[in-house]
Parts: sequence; structure tokens; C-alpha cells
Amino acid sequence: MFLIGTAKSDITAFKDGYGMMGYGAVFNTMEEIETPLYTRSFVVKEKDSGHQIAFVNCEICLITPSIKRGVLQILAEKYPKLGFNDSNVLICAQHTHSGPAGYSHHVMYNITTPGFIPDVFEKITSGIVDTIVEASNNLQEGNIQYVEGEMEADKEVAFNRSLDAYNLNPEVKKYSFEERHLAVDRRMQLLRFLDKDGKDLGSINWFAVHTTSIPNNNHKVCSDNKGYASTFLEETFGADYLGIFAQGACGDVSPKFVYNPKHDFQRGKYEGKFPDDFESAKYNGKLQFEKAKELVENDNQQKISSSQIDSILTYIDFSDIEIDKRFTDGKENKYTSPSCMGASFFEGAIMDGPGMHPAVGFVARRASTLVKYYEYFIANFKSKEAKEKIHRKYKVQGKKHIVMESGERKVLGTRDIKNLVVPAIADETIRNLKIFHIRGALDDKSWTPQVLPLQILRLGSIAIVAFPFEITTVASWRLQKTLDDVLLKNGFTKVILCPYSNAYNGYVTTNEEYQLQMYEAGHTVFGEWTLAALQQSMEQLCTEFLKDKNNRTINSYKNDHEFSTDHLRACRHYRSNFAAKRKKERRLSKS
Repeated sequence: MFLIGTAKSDITAFKDGYGMMGYGAVFNTMEEIETPLYTRSFVVKEKDSGHQIAFVNCEICLITPSIKRGVLQILAEKYPKLGFNDSNVLICAQHTHSGPAGYSHHVMYNITTPGFIPDVFEKITSGIVDTIVEASNNLQEGNIQYVEGEMEADKEVAFNRSLDAYNLNPEVKKYSFEERHLAVDRRMQLLRFLDKDGKDLGSINWFAVHTTSIPNNNHKVCSDNKGYASTFLEETFGADYLGIFAQGACGDVSPKFVYNPKHDFQRGKYEGKFPDDFESAKYNGKLQFEKAKELVENDNQQKISSSQIDSILTYIDFSDIEIDKRFTDGKENKYTSPSCMGASFFEGAIMDGPGMHPAVGFVARRASTLVKYYEYFIANFKSKEAKEKIHRKYKVQGKKHIVMESGERKVLGTRDIKNLVVPAIADETIRNLKIFHIRGALDDKSWTPQVLPLQILRLGSIAIVAFPFEITTVASWRLQKTLDDVLLKNGFTKVILCPYSNAYNGYVTTNEEYQLQMYEAGHTVFGEWTLAALQQSMEQLCTEFLKDKNNRTINSYKNDHEFSTDHLRACRHYRSNFAAKRKKERRLSKS
């Protein structure tokens, strides 16, 4: 029997006129609140040893290193006796694209906000801390049960948005566009938490579908489909029930399936005579809720007999990994490189909301090619080390048309962003970047984190494996096999993948999907063998996890997570001007 605590807190960090996180669109700003945003926490403790874990899910787009560190700092300073640390706290996002931005200390995630917003950061971190503390204070004896089930094929809940890439994988059945709802992982995994008398305390489920029922022309803060699902479940089981709808392997999975030529993107169920994106989000959320309710009430649940609690966390520099040929189909000399983003990423995911105009994308691809040839040429006149670095970058990134090198702080091959050949008038994001550069906000660190956390939590015989990426369907199946091959042979009965955890830096596709360079591949930032690097790193962490705690050796905390104070100072004045500008534009449009 475990000790189990639950808690929920409001983290609706609304700032009128500022940007939202997810679509990367400058016009996607906050003006109203459609639903509140919540963070939900389970704290589970082993009665005898006192070992514990905190599982936290937030209704925001992604978790940044600054959020995780901010939470840990408050816990260490104000609540040291609770005993929480980097290893035993897992913070994940359910990935709504209609929540606030501005809570990162890496500039890439603040470009469209624009800038870091202390109020948003503080609202989210304090809300997370409140739930961990409250859950720790209401611990009671209880049990945990596991169950899983398939979402029926006729449920209009999840659709593969990059089917051509999916079909390139040799192990999959090839599906037509009309069958794209089958080219996803339709399994829902659920942990059910009960008190000692069998009363439901709550549940956590993982199901793969993007939280993008609300499109990028929205101006209302909303928890989207998974938020509605949580609300439906909690209303059904009562006020004290905690329902977490965590994200699964949704990298190439969309909730949208209705096409309307009047729009430049697809919509959900209620597109037609009376288009209502919020009703579409509720519809999708209801399908997830119904499956979760069915699983909670299922009689064939696996009781977690062991009450063992354990955790491990390590930091991996994903910008520089040499990969064993076991993970690269026998190919040798395969590596990762500092993060790079391709033209297809900036063009956006067509089903969930396009990005830059195709004409701009065409120019970006041509410019990227010219930069590549130029760098190959000048490499001949550089040092051996510099030449090797250039050649390695293009070898690692393969077919990607590199537009931004967020690891090396470059756009189209230059660090001189303020004098970039693309004029500020052409794109407001470029304008923001140029102003950030002028104010000194781009020079002190990489624009996205290169050193990233991998984590495993143990709940009895269940392993929850957390990582900071968006992973595609087939990539997740390959990662799952790597984990199962190690953990299921050593006392574990189930392994649950938990993406969007503890930090964030892009996607993970298979190598085959990467070659087509659709949206997800353009944002697979560490190169075409990113999945292999993740598999290798996770296998190493699993091997370490199976050792006695006293014999484990893992990487220490990395300063890649340090706050970027120059970035915060440089953006502060510009941020307030931006919000004032947005409010003025809104008043003029209404008049």
C-alpha cells in the first residue's frame, strides 16, 4: 500500500495583449479567458522507506528548464523538509496551444510573446509548488491500479497529420488519406489511484493527440481538448477527484479532420454552417473522457502489488552524441549536432496551422542552400577544427534546409541578426529577433536548451519514462521497444512514455520520416539520428536505474539551465511596448 496525495491549483497566467505559446504566431495573442488553466499533482510515497515522487501535469504548451528549476528553488528554500529534488519531481505539459508564453529563459520560446514575462513565470511556478505542498500534506493510504484500452476506430479523435512520412517506415502498414485515423497509437494507458477503502482519488492517463483543436487565430486562453476532458472526468467523479489527461506520442497526431476551403487549415468536428472551435475541442475532449471513464470503471485492472518507489534523472548534451551502430541500422560514425531548425518547421504543420507563407518558405530554402555552399567553400580556409565542425553539421542535419541554428545562435548562417538580409518589415518575428539582438538578448547563451533531462519514475512495477521532446507515432514504438527490452526483463510489468517533461527542444522522428522533411522533421533539431541518440541515452539510463541506488553514477546538474538575465533585461521595455501596440490595434479594429 502507498501513501497518496492529490492537489489542483489555478495557473491561468493571463496577460492581456501578450503572446500565446505553441503556434509561433505573433498575432496569436491573449485577449480573453475561455477556460481557466490548472496544474494537477499526485504525490506518492513509500510507507516504509519514505521514498517519494511527485507527478505534476500543467495545462500549458510545454515545460521549460526555467519552470522546473524555479519550482525546485522554491521547494528547497521554503519547504526543505518535504525532501523533493530534481530526480523525484516530474513536471509535464498537456500541450495546449492556447495558453500563455513568456516563461522561458531561452529566447526561441519568447520571440513571439515577445520577451520573458515575470508574472506568467511566477503564476505557473507558484501554482506547481502549491499543489506539490498540498498533496504532500494530505497523504493517505491507498492503492494504484493499471489498465489500458484501445480507442475505437470510429471515434473521431486522432488523425495522422504527416501520413506520407509515416508510410515511409518499413514496419508499418501503409494507409491512405482516408485511413489516417489508423496511422496513430490509439491506446490509452491509465493509472487509477484509490484510498484504502477503494474510493477513487483520481487517475492519470496518457493518450496521443495534439492539444490543437483551437486554431492559431484564437485570442482566448483555453485548456483545449485535454482540459475539457479533465473537467468532464472530475465533474463525473466529484469535486475531490483529480483527473490528469497527460500527453502521449502525438508528434504527428492531430485532432483535426474537417477541411473547409475558406480556411488555410483544417478544423475539428464542428466546422460547417456553424463553425465553433471550442465545441470541437469539447467534442474531442469528451471522447477522451469517455474512454478514461470506461477504463476507470473497468474490472480487469492490474493492481500494483509492490509499493516500491524510486526515481532517477540525468542530463544529456544532445548536441554532441556519438551513436552506437546498434541504434543506426549498423551504420557507423553517426552523431548529433547543436540544434538546427529547418524551413519546413517555419512553414508550419498544415493541418494544425501553417506558419510562414509558402513564397517566403521557397526563398528561405534557396537562401539556406546558398549558405550551405558558401560555408563549404570558406571551410577550406578555416582551421581543421572549424572545417570539421561545418562538415559535421551538414552531415548530421542531412536533407534539412537549415534556417535557424538555435544551438549556435545563427539565422541563415549569421550571428549578425540586426543586419540580416531579410528586412524587418517582411515578418514581425524577424523584426522581434532584430530588436532582441540590438538590445543584447541573443548573445549570452543558446536560444534553446542543448543539455536536456531524461527521467524514470518507479511506481511499484510501473516505469514512467519522461523526456523533453514531441515524438512521432513510429518513433515512440521504437523507443518503447528499447525500454521494454531492458525494463520488462527486470521486474517491471509496464513502461509508460511521458513526453513534454521537465524541459523542451523540438521533435523526434524516425530516420525514414526525417528524409521527407515535413514539419516534424524540420523541428527534429539534433539531426536525422535524434531518435537513435534518445534510444541510446535511455538504454544507458535504464541500465543505471536497475543498479542499487548507492552504486549509480549519473550526470550532475548542468549550467545550461542558468537564468539568462541579459535576455530578461533586454526584453523588458520592448515587451511593454508590444502589449500597448496590440491593445491599440484592437481598439482601432473594433471602432
